[in-house]
Amino acid sequence: MSQQPEQSAPGITYAAAGVDTAAGDRAVALMKDAVGATMTPTVVGGVGGFAGLVDVSALRDYRRPLLATSTDGVGTKVAIAQALDIHDTIGQDLVGMVVDDIIVVGARPLLMTDYIACGHVVPERIADIVRGVAQACAAVGTPLLGGETAEHPGLMTPDEYDVAGAATGVVEADRMLGAEKVRVGDVLVALGASGLHSNGYSLVRRVVEHAGWGLEREVPDFGRTLGQELLEPTRLYTRVCLAMLETLPSPTAPGPVHALSHITGGGLAANLARVLPAGLIADVDRASWTVPPVFSTVRELGSVPWEDLEGTLNLGVGMVAVVDPGAVDAVLRVAEGSDIPAWVLGEVHEAAKYEAQDRVVSGTKGVDGGAVDIHGDYRTA
Repeated sequence: MSQQPEQSAPGITYAAAGVDTAAGDRAVALMKDAVGATMTPTVVGGVGGFAGLVDVSALRDYRRPLLATSTDGVGTKVAIAQALDIHDTIGQDLVGMVVDDIIVVGARPLLMTDYIACGHVVPERIADIVRGVAQACAAVGTPLLGGETAEHPGLMTPDEYDVAGAATGVVEADRMLGAEKVRVGDVLVALGASGLHSNGYSLVRRVVEHAGWGLEREVPDFGRTLGQELLEPTRLYTRVCLAMLETLPSPTAPGPVHALSHITGGGLAANLARVLPAGLIADVDRASWTVPPVFSTVRELGSVPWEDLEGTLNLGVGMVAVVDPGAVDAVLRVAEGSDIPAWVLGEVHEAAKYEAQDRVVSGTKGVDGGAVDIHGDYRTA
C-alpha cells in the first residue's frame, strides 16, 4: 500500500509578507478609465503594457528636436492628504511640479509616468491618487503613459505613501527658452499661484503644529478650513505658457517670450536668478502684488522672518515670464484669457549699471547666472 507524504506546516506566502497582488490588480481596474482618458492620438497601445509607447513621427518635421525631461515629487504635502484622507488632489500637484518644469525651456510635453510607493495597497486610495494625476494630465494635454505602484510593508506604515513622476517633452533647438535669450529691458510678468503649491510644507507643517491648529479649523481669512487651504492643488501653467509661445506676435527675434521660471523650492528670487545670464540683474518689486492670506498666516503663526519665508515659499507667484517689452500687454491678455492672475513684477537691467536696493540673490541651484534684487515691502491681504 502506498504511503502519502506528510503534510508540512503552512509556508510563508507573499500575502503573509504583507503584499497583496490582488489589491494591486483592483487598483488598476479602478484607475483604468481615468488613465485611458489621457490618451492622445500619438499613443500606441493601451493601458497595462510593460512599457508605454508614443508615436514621435512628427519629430521628423523638426529641424533639430531636443528632448526635455524632468522628475519630481510633492514633498511632505502628502502628509496633509493622508491626515485628511483626501487623495484625489495630490496628483495635480505631481503633474504641476513635473510638467511645468518641462515648459520652462519651451518644450511641449509628450508623456508622463508616475510611481507610488505605499505601505499597503488600498485600491480605492491608489485609484484616487492616480485619478488626480490623470485628470491633471488630461488638462495639460499630456498622456499618462505608464506608472507603477509598489507595496513596501515593513518600510512604510499601512497608511503611508509617497508619489513621484517623470515627464518628457520636445522643443525645437532654436526655439528653446533660456538665459541666453534674456536682454536688458526685458519685463518680468508674474503668473499668480493658487496657494502654497507643493513646496515648503516641512516649514508649514512645523508652524501649524507649533500653533496647535487642527486641520479642521475654520479660518475666516481663507473662507474654508486650514486643511482645505493646505491641500489646494498646484496651478497648472503648461497650456497658458504654450499659448504665449504659439499665438503671440514676434516683434523681435527670437520671439516675445525669452525665458520662463517655475517658482518652486527656494522661492521667487532663487528660481528667477536661474534663468538670467551673468551680468544681468532683475529688480523685483515686492509691492507689485498682494501676498495671499495663507502666507501671512504662516508667517504670523510661526514668527517666520520675511527673508526665510520668501526663500522657501512662492508667496503667490507660481511662474514668471521674461518677455520683450513690446509683448507685455499681449502676454497679460493670454493669461487673462486663461483665468490666471498676471501682473508686471519688474524689469531686467545691466548689473554693472544697477544700484541694488535690498536683498540680492544669485548663484542659486548650482547655476552661475544672473542676479535678482528683491526690494520694497510686501502688501498683505
